[in-house]
Amino acid sequence: MRLSAYFLPTLKETPAEAQIASHRLMLRAGMIRQSAAGIYSWLPLGLRVLDKVADIVREEQDRAGAQEILMPTIQPAEVWKESGRYDDYGKEMLRIKDRHDREMLYGPTNEELVTVLFRDAVKSYKALPQILYHIQWKFRDEVRPRFGVMRGREFLMKDAYSFDLDPAAARRSYNRMFMAYMRTYARMGLKAIPMKADTGPIGGDLSHEFHVLAETGESEVFVHKDFINMDWSQRDIDYSSDLQPMVDELTGKYAVTDEKRDLEHEKTLGDNLVSARGIEVGHIFYFGTKYSKAMNAVVNSPNGDVTVEMGSYGIGVSRLVGALIEAYHDDAGIKWPEAVAPFRVGLISLKKGDAACDEACEKLYKAFGREVLYDDRDERAGVKFADMDLIGLPWQMVVGPKGVAAGVVELKNRMTGEKSELSFEEALKRFAE
Repeated sequence: MRLSAYFLPTLKETPAEAQIASHRLMLRAGMIRQSAAGIYSWLPLGLRVLDKVADIVREEQDRAGAQEILMPTIQPAEVWKESGRYDDYGKEMLRIKDRHDREMLYGPTNEELVTVLFRDAVKSYKALPQILYHIQWKFRDEVRPRFGVMRGREFLMKDAYSFDLDPAAARRSYNRMFMAYMRTYARMGLKAIPMKADTGPIGGDLSHEFHVLAETGESEVFVHKDFINMDWSQRDIDYSSDLQPMVDELTGKYAVTDEKRDLEHEKTLGDNLVSARGIEVGHIFYFGTKYSKAMNAVVNSPNGDVTVEMGSYGIGVSRLVGALIEAYHDDAGIKWPEAVAPFRVGLISLKKGDAACDEACEKLYKAFGREVLYDDRDERAGVKFADMDLIGLPWQMVVGPKGVAAGVVELKNRMTGEKSELSFEEALKRFAE
């Protein structure tokens, strides 16, 4: 993409309403614009990141055996009345009526709707287990939406739902999703900490939150130092097993938010206790028959009809974009990990109109394909460098008259700030699509 033609409305000044780093930088970098309180339009740069985050989430869900569907944003109120949650959910649910005066709602979550889909389609225990997921926009009418996409009213969420024959099988599905979450965050370059959690309005008796570490995180967390050294991105996970030993390895270690500290236990940890800041980006639940019993989701089996066991598993996809920025930024702007960066390379021409520079840049631009953003604007070098630092592409490749004459380009690693020179041929070999 040529920056001269790209819709990238960057801002030099920070809007007054932006209180945290991710909100400030997403506005300044031209990633989002507010449409209403807690509701945002995603502009081209932001949407590319959102799509890459969603793709990683999708790949890890598929790897764990989940199957993707797509449920609607608008749901009939009757299915929520069937489960008993319609009146209990509170004012966060946006309730509406259609032209025929039928009660509808903008879905804050999908336990009821997916239970109906399963109930109407699956009759035999032989079809189990099933894990269904989708990546869909949700709406919760927060009293005080703030912090940009970190706490908005409309948000993109991956929610998955498991259906099993008995509690033991349901726990295996829970474990599969648990480990899929660890891999998902690790692939994005995030350090995730699973913590036992309250079940809230979802219900059930087993739940974990996933907090990713960031210096500007919203919550203080206290964790065993072993969490800091774990790398799940390369772990070989056998999803055909129950994964209980691997889950126990994680849940057996101390990890709490500030309000749930056990000070007596912390004394026994000594130097193994680490204090950090965290951001919640996922929540998983096993709630048994809470919905399936109320909504008569049963399957036949050799022992007669069985009410299926269920769990639900949520990842805040749009929230993750904000969390990534909180984890990776400096005073100049964003520092994207390669896996989620909107473009891999920012190509900078130091002298637009110079025949040799233009020719070299055009050759690199064509070779790099969709993963390059070419700053071909007629702007000062300082402006180009500042904009590239702001939007945070992993690699900045600088092409100037002296370098072209010497057959080299300058390469800057945005994450580390390290600079080096590459020959033109090395640059093509390293970054060509």
